[in-house]
Amino acid sequence: MSTQMFDQPHQFEPLLPSSARQEPLLAKAHDLALSASGLASQTLAAELRGLLRAMNSYYSNRIEGQHTRPLELEQALRKDFSQDAKLAARQRLAIAHIDAEIELEARFSGAAGAVDLYSAQAVKDIHRALFSRLPAGDLQTDQGAPIEPGTLRDREVSVGRHVAPTAASVGTFLDRWAFFYGGVRRGDAALVAMAAAHQRLGWVHPFVDGNGRVMRLHTHTILSALGYTGGMWSPLRGFARSVDRYYALLAAADEPRRGDLDGRGNLSESALVDWIDYVLDVCIDQVSFMRSMLNLGAIDQRIAACLTYEQESVRSGVRIEALRPLHYLFVTGLEIERGEFKRMTGLGERTAVNVISALVRRGLLRSDTVQGKVRFGLPLHALRFYFPALWPEAEADTAALQ
Repeated sequence: MSTQMFDQPHQFEPLLPSSARQEPLLAKAHDLALSASGLASQTLAAELRGLLRAMNSYYSNRIEGQHTRPLELEQALRKDFSQDAKLAARQRLAIAHIDAEIELEARFSGAAGAVDLYSAQAVKDIHRALFSRLPAGDLQTDQGAPIEPGTLRDREVSVGRHVAPTAASVGTFLDRWAFFYGGVRRGDAALVAMAAAHQRLGWVHPFVDGNGRVMRLHTHTILSALGYTGGMWSPLRGFARSVDRYYALLAAADEPRRGDLDGRGNLSESALVDWIDYVLDVCIDQVSFMRSMLNLGAIDQRIAACLTYEQESVRSGVRIEALRPLHYLFVTGLEIERGEFKRMTGLGERTAVNVISALVRRGLLRSDTVQGKVRFGLPLHALRFYFPALWPEAEADTAALQ
């Protein structure tokens, strides 16, 4: 463990690699920007975005080793919390993450929002958005120390081999972090800066607890504000599915410079390059994966497979004739009157009414009232048909019940 005391902002330089070492990173960021912008422009059912928020919460908390199973998360969304106190606390944290994500995306939107995210106040606001949603009994660390939402730490901490900056200097480090990264506004360079900012925010470790969650929410919200996600993907899934590498590269970039060929700052430039490269790879992989999942040329076949299973195996009252209106609702993201849905099935009145009732009962259609408009539904049990391998843990949960 390093014994160096960190209390001056120059001690976490470099904040970005040198221009020469950035070139391949900028090329990769350019590829990401092109691919992500195309995906984010798609218009799809809001239900899918809601599912992805739940998945983001699951994976971010899984990185911390405090996740709930997908079915437990789904129960919490219905306000059905476990009688087990520890599990209920994890459920509340998962719901808090979902709600904080919604709040932050709405608050920090567009290019101006992306700039505003680089401030000490925004970092505190992210922490507050998450932890202020928890009851007082949940606001303590594993060691029993109190967690004050939005409040910078007032004591010294270490994480693994890294001794974080002195508590008295946290504000100074955050100001330097914000000024530097907030000044990087060019498209591809902003993506490189986003990745570096994630690591350096963790190095500062501004809070007693919740730093990892704040870092990931910050990165997620930056990508949203820059117009690269449209709610359709997040790097959180990729971080969780390579969690050992995530933590190893974060820690490596905390280390001191490795000699004269490792940049000119106090910390390792080559390790920072490796970290940024990893983040960009994760983002590109998640965009590519979601693009394959949202292949509109195949989605009708997946919906048909789900309806066939419901009709022939579950015998739930769902029928294959619902394919056309369900596909329409998915690709448009609209709500429609029940009468229009019935006409699109081609079924008789009574049969069509029964099919709609069955679809609502199974969660494949959503409606706010008994006779209200209907919209596309995406229950966990349909994931293995609609989006195979998107959330394998949820598929396993629901498969075990069927």
